[in-house]
Amino acid sequence: MSLTRRTLLTLAGMGTAAGLSACTIDLFGQPEPAVEETPPSEEVEEEVPEEPTIDFSEFEDLALDMGAWSYDEANDCYYQLAHPYCLTPGSEQYESLSIFVPGPYFEGTRKGQTYSCTVAQDAVVGGYTPATAPVAVPINTVAFASQECPTSYSYDGLSTYLKAGMVYVYPGLRGRSGGYESTTQEYFPGGAPWPVVDLKAAIRCLRYNASVLPCDTERIFVFGQGGAGGLAALLGTAGDADAYEPYLQAIGAAMHDLEGEGLSDAICGVAAWCPQGVFGSADAAYEWMMGQYDGEGTRAEGTWTKMLSDDLADAYGPYVNGLGLVDADGVILQLDRIENGSYAGGTYYDHLVGLVADAAGDFFGRTDFPYTVLPPSSDQRCFPGDPALMVTGTQAEAAPAEEEEAPAVRGVRQVQATVYDTVESYVTSLNGDSRWLTYNASRGMASITGLWGFARACRPASKDVSAYDLVDRSGVANQLFGTDDQPSMHFDSMVSQLLSSEQERYGAGEGWDESVVSEWRGDLVEVDSLETTVTDRVMMMDPLQFVQDARNGGVDATAAPHWRINTGLFQSETTLVSEVNLATALADCEGVSDVAFQAVWGTGFGLAERQGDAEDNLVAWIVSCCPQPEGSATPSDDADDASQDTESEDTGEETKEEDLSSQRENS
Repeated sequence: MSLTRRTLLTLAGMGTAAGLSACTIDLFGQPEPAVEETPPSEEVEEEVPEEPTIDFSEFEDLALDMGAWSYDEANDCYYQLAHPYCLTPGSEQYESLSIFVPGPYFEGTRKGQTYSCTVAQDAVVGGYTPATAPVAVPINTVAFASQECPTSYSYDGLSTYLKAGMVYVYPGLRGRSGGYESTTQEYFPGGAPWPVVDLKAAIRCLRYNASVLPCDTERIFVFGQGGAGGLAALLGTAGDADAYEPYLQAIGAAMHDLEGEGLSDAICGVAAWCPQGVFGSADAAYEWMMGQYDGEGTRAEGTWTKMLSDDLADAYGPYVNGLGLVDADGVILQLDRIENGSYAGGTYYDHLVGLVADAAGDFFGRTDFPYTVLPPSSDQRCFPGDPALMVTGTQAEAAPAEEEEAPAVRGVRQVQATVYDTVESYVTSLNGDSRWLTYNASRGMASITGLWGFARACRPASKDVSAYDLVDRSGVANQLFGTDDQPSMHFDSMVSQLLSSEQERYGAGEGWDESVVSEWRGDLVEVDSLETTVTDRVMMMDPLQFVQDARNGGVDATAAPHWRINTGLFQSETTLVSEVNLATALADCEGVSDVAFQAVWGTGFGLAERQGDAEDNLVAWIVSCCPQPEGSATPSDDADDASQDTESEDTGEETKEEDLSSQRENS
């Protein structure tokens, strides 16, 4: 401790006063009691913490210019393109949004090439007014790629949303990797969590401009498929999560409005088809659902990756049991070990069997035979808004047999198809040499004997071990968790733990390379530019993690109240169980009012619907979530998907799984 001159003088004064007090004598020669004297002290001014000052005009550059609207007179649509949604964007090429407004919502005055607009408060479109209109926000990005904001206008496809009375907002966002600006060639960062950070900034920008927009910015609905569906789910589960605040501040996202009130990035609803993104458990889920039934390639006997596949499948049991999932009847969903030691029994297993059987029964009840089956397609239909993206729709049916050559059609490709004349021929084809599927036409019920036959016939494993965090770091998700210095990283903690604990056993397997142990372990602790580790970034990109935190008493994030999740059963890009886990956990999460979940038989990785058009069903669902003013007309809903059940009932006879070890040998 250092002593200043002031301190020394004070201490000396205290000692002198103490000495005089001890030697005082009264008039009768008796010592008087010592009297303590208070040493002189300096007055200390009490420090009052200053209240933080708010710059009310801090984000005024994000305000919409209400005199800069363009107008499509033929379709009665006002629009603004590429409006920036943050002050210091990582990429000006991507971080902006475009807004499309039904014409009646504005009173516009032409001034040269643009229109000056004010809100027409009494307007009604599709039953909505400017005060009640929902906001539809599409995400078109494929495999977590970047999405550019449209810089040119096309009305194609927008009528589905605008005529229903919705305001349509198309945001740009960065993707799974960094890149270079098209104009300046300057590098910009990408990867987790920047895509969702950009979307959160776009939502905050909309709310910053809420007073001049003809919509209810508390009614924001975000939707997408695959990786885009995963981003939509993240927005719906991680509203206002603290973990994102440093990233939002880094790009200058709007943190408060013009009156100093904080802005929220929580949304009202999410529609997701085959969502990807439950990365914390995705590899284990893939091996449990599909990989353990496969015996080819990286899952061939004798390889170390086959051992890893089996271990991941076994690790999924304790993982899912720790989630505490509960079905609609209050039954706790758990996996139990069967005789051979595998997790292929219990209420969780039976729940999945019933869900698949229910989807099959629904399919047979709706489908007319002869029935034409098209091969799986990687085509993905884009949501409208960006004319640079060609909307291809779904696959075309095969050309008639009598035509040797069909005329070429842009956006449509010819494919081979298989026609099944009867239900019996279709079921026989799926069963192959193992009768796992039956259908009782008189009762309208399907049943399956277990997941083994279903997985082998309808969704065989198409990804190597481990499915998302690939051994050579070549996967899409490996890029998503890369950094500016290392563009592709390992991220799965469960895999890393198994490599460390089982490396001696794996070392006896074909193809083993001991360097993977240190590579995985080292990647998990690498940090990005904001000093966040890969492990923490995985949590920031996992919607189920935020739901589980909320279910366990956490208050860090706000979940959207409305959910619609569909997944195609005839594909292996997603795990099925990840979608089921997310939907089931959401249904038990505070603040969530409804979860519509459907597994769709006969469809693959795309906009899976049991009937009707995906976008028409989407609009009908949004309308069902947003009550209109009393007495207004409501668009008719021809599809039953707007009122999907969260849970499916068991419709078939439940049977236990066959011995897994023999199945692996047969595979």
